[in-house]
Amino acid sequence: MSTANLFRLILLAAIWGGSFLFMRIAAPVLGPAVLIEYRVMFAALFLAAIALLMKKPLDWRRHWKHYVVLGFFNSALPFLLFAWSARTLSASVLAVLNATAPMWGALIGAVWRRQMVSVRVLLGIALGTAGVALLVGFDHASAREGAALAIAAALFASFNYGIASTYAKAAPAVEPFANAHGSMWTAALMVLPSLLFFPAPGEPTTGIMAAAIALGVLCSGVAYLLYYGLIRDVGATSALTVTFISPLFGILWGALFLHEVVGWHTVLGAGIVIAGTALVTGYRPDFGRKASVA
Repeated sequence: MSTANLFRLILLAAIWGGSFLFMRIAAPVLGPAVLIEYRVMFAALFLAAIALLMKKPLDWRRHWKHYVVLGFFNSALPFLLFAWSARTLSASVLAVLNATAPMWGALIGAVWRRQMVSVRVLLGIALGTAGVALLVGFDHASAREGAALAIAAALFASFNYGIASTYAKAAPAVEPFANAHGSMWTAALMVLPSLLFFPAPGEPTTGIMAAAIALGVLCSGVAYLLYYGLIRDVGATSALTVTFISPLFGILWGALFLHEVVGWHTVLGAGIVIAGTALVTGYRPDFGRKASVA
């Protein structure tokens, strides 16, 4: 991986880690529904502008069902669940819980294909479970009212990412940028009716709106461009390492900007979850050569 691509990888991890910071800031004021409608709408508009400049059509008639599935399982539902959890949990905890998505994907894929899960994957899942238990068991936010439901919602959000990744492997071949663009529009349409039932509980300030815009344009629009660019230039295997780095940035941003306490349980729990994720995905760093996936 070149220096330029390594910089892009770290930048992507920093951006995706920052999404939990922005949700933690804006969700208590805007509420999950309003915040996520802003997120997917701003992302859709940003990607639409890029698509117009790059002359990349969506081909709605042919792929609209595909965009609906991706929009629901990869954006609308998990985004809403994470935003709901962000009213209670810290950005650090949210970032680490998000890293369990590959573990869910492995389990769902095994059930889908009716195959036995390998010993390596079982060990990775066991490590991931232990890491999550350590993280949330000692985190002070876990003692707040409703924390148990918030943790369950965040884990279910990651479960939906696992569904989306399993579906994507068997889905029709669609250009990656179109997947991101089309799914943002369908997600925006899906979240829109919820605004009638879940209005914003507070009056947003300039800072809150800035967080919502950053969540949409930066953490969804720009992040997708960086991610798919990395897949194109260095391959999916090397791009996968963002899964291991982004929780570290989530913890860092929470500590720097929200003054969240980073205790021994935070560092150790995150490390165990990341190690479990590496086992589940089969990621093996080979220094001096390209990393590989088993």
